Amino acid sequence: MQSKDLLSVSDLTTEDIKQLITHAIELKKTKKSLLLQGKTLALLFEKPSLRTRVSFDMAMFQMGGHAIYLSPDEVGLGKRESVADVAHVLERYVDIITARTFSHQTLVELAHHASIPVINALSDFEHPCQALADIMTIYEKKHDLSGLTVTYIGDGNNVANSLLLAATLSGMNFNIASPDNYTIDPKIVEQAQKITCNNANIRLFTDPHSAIIDADVIYTDVWTSMGQEAEREQRRKDFAGYQINNELLSQSKPDAIIMHPLPAHYGEEVAEGILYHPNSVVFDEAENRLHIQKAVLALLAA
Repeated sequence: MQSKDLLSVSDLTTEDIKQLITHAIELKKTKKSLLLQGKTLALLFEKPSLRTRVSFDMAMFQMGGHAIYLSPDEVGLGKRESVADVAHVLERYVDIITARTFSHQTLVELAHHASIPVINALSDFEHPCQALADIMTIYEKKHDLSGLTVTYIGDGNNVANSLLLAATLSGMNFNIASPDNYTIDPKIVEQAQKITCNNANIRLFTDPHSAIIDADVIYTDVWTSMGQEAEREQRRKDFAGYQINNELLSQSKPDAIIMHPLPAHYGEEVAEGILYHPNSVVFDEAENRLHIQKAVLALLAA
């Protein structure tokens, strides 16, 4: 890796991603190991979580380590106690920090002050562990990543940012369809264009029907993320027409797989029943959070 930390997918190389997927698949088969025996992970969370908290906790348990969950009220990161002070205290107690924060800058500051590895478990800018689980799942289902097309329909948010970087590093084409005011960050697009593997193409659309035609993977996420609740009604109006439903799926390849990082808002970004469609791999994707994070933890704790 190019850093002691995993704050962004861009901290990884194409070879790093290949090795992480290979190791994650091996760990998925063996389930338990002693790779992290005697190691402790701090789970430092500002936001609620189901998959992220449980998968990291179980990853440590299944590899012989231990996880400590620190809630927002217990720490008050940057409020009750400065980020620098929290970093310097935790580095003397634990071996790795996994942080789920509102601001990506908090993660950057935490990693700057901590001598131990820091993992981004979600920020307002990226969600790298989710993207790695996504790439692992696509590989399991399609067996080869090079030349596939991932089509993301919805908000150009943190999940989209990480997925774009991971897809292009893995040699996949990336389409994204978003309303005009919700397009993906141009800086991420520029960054992805610089690191793209195998001349992968990146295409931006406003029309989801055009974006989905050649998709091997159809991906969506919530229209309103945590911290944006006040915008929900406006976002529901702006994203009308961007729902994954049977009508839209009828325009895609018959074997295109359907993905969503969860939690889902039924009736918004996905119609009722879509996550239980025969082509949905959503719950395999959720399971793979556990296995890819095992590989990430093993790599950073080495």
